[in-house]
Amino acid sequence: MSVARPTRTRKEPAAPRPGRRSATGKRSASSRSPASRSAAGHRTDLLAAMLRIRRFEERCVELYSAAKIRGFVHLYIGEEAVAVGVNEALTPEDSVVSTYREHGHALARGVTAEAVMAEMYGRTSGCSGGRGGSMHLFDASHRFYGGNAIVAGGIPLAAGLALADRMRGENRVTCCFFGDGAFAEGEFHETANLATLWNLPLLFVCENNRYAMGTALERHEAQTDLAMRAASYGMVAWAVDGMDVEAVERAARRAAEGISNGNGPHFLELRTYRFRAHSMYDPDRYRDKEEVEKWRSRDPIGLLADRMREGGELGDKELERIEQRVTTEVDRAVDAAEQAPEEPVGRLLRHVTSSSAEEG
Repeated sequence: MSVARPTRTRKEPAAPRPGRRSATGKRSASSRSPASRSAAGHRTDLLAAMLRIRRFEERCVELYSAAKIRGFVHLYIGEEAVAVGVNEALTPEDSVVSTYREHGHALARGVTAEAVMAEMYGRTSGCSGGRGGSMHLFDASHRFYGGNAIVAGGIPLAAGLALADRMRGENRVTCCFFGDGAFAEGEFHETANLATLWNLPLLFVCENNRYAMGTALERHEAQTDLAMRAASYGMVAWAVDGMDVEAVERAARRAAEGISNGNGPHFLELRTYRFRAHSMYDPDRYRDKEEVEKWRSRDPIGLLADRMREGGELGDKELERIEQRVTTEVDRAVDAAEQAPEEPVGRLLRHVTSSSAEEG
C-alpha cells in the first residue's frame, strides 16, 4: 500500500499575507484566522465532527439494509478527515460544490443531520425537499450548492460561482470537491485552464481515494501524481495526507488564504481511502481485503484520537461523552425523518413543469 507520498508542487504555496478588503469592502481575508480556542479544544471539535459523519453513515447502512432508504447511496466512511479539515478552513460566506458522495461534506458544512436524513428518506423536511435524495443534497442557506450525480458535473458550476464572486468584487472562495475519477473528465481540464486564465477564487479539492468507481488509479491515469498534473495549468498545487485531519486543515487554510489574497486558484490532492464499496450496490470485488485493512489502520478518527490520548487531551470518559452526543443526534434525525410527511401526489409536478401546469 502506498500512502501519501512526499508532496510535490509547482511552487511552494504563498505564505499568508495581511488580509485585504474586497472591492465592496465586505470582508477581509484575515477573517479566515481560526477562532480563538485551545488546541486541545479544537482537536476535540475535529474529532466530534468526524465521529458525527461516521455514525451518520453507519446508520445509513442499517436503514438501507432495512429498505427504509432506497436508491443509490455512496458512503463517506474513511474519508471524514477531508470534509472536516477542508470545511474548517472555509467561512460561512464561502461556497461549496460537492459530488454524489456528499453526506460528509453537507454535515461538515453545517447542514443539520435531521435535514440530511430526511432527504435520504425522501421527506418534505429534507434539505432538498425530499426531491434530491442521497446524491443531490442542497442547502443555499449554508452556501452548499449541491451534490451532483454526474462525475465532474459540479466543477464547471463551481467556476461559475467563483466567476460571479470575482465580477461582483466579493472576497469569497468557492470550494469544489471531486474524486480522482473526475480528474480524467474534460470538465476538470477545461475548468482548470479557465480558472487560472481568469484568476478565479476557486479551490479544487481532489479526494483521491485511489478508485474511480471500481477502477484503480494506476489503471485509468498514466501519471498518478495528480497534484503535479494540476500544476501544469499554472496553479499552486500540492498533495496532502488525506487521512490526517489536522494536515488537511492546515493545507486547506493556507490554500484559502492564498486564494483570498488574489493568488488565483489552488489545487489540493488529498490522498484518502474509502473503507466501504463505491456504493451500496457495489460487490467490491476489485480490491484486496488486505489493502482495505492496511488503510483501516490509518483510520482518520483513530489517528486523531490516538494523538490526543498521547498528549493527554482525551480520556475514555470524554470520548464516551462525544459518542453519546453524536449518537443521540443521529437517533433524533432518524426519528424526525420517519415522522416527517411525504410530498402529496398532487404536488409532484412542483419545480418540474411550468407554473400553469402545476396550478392545473
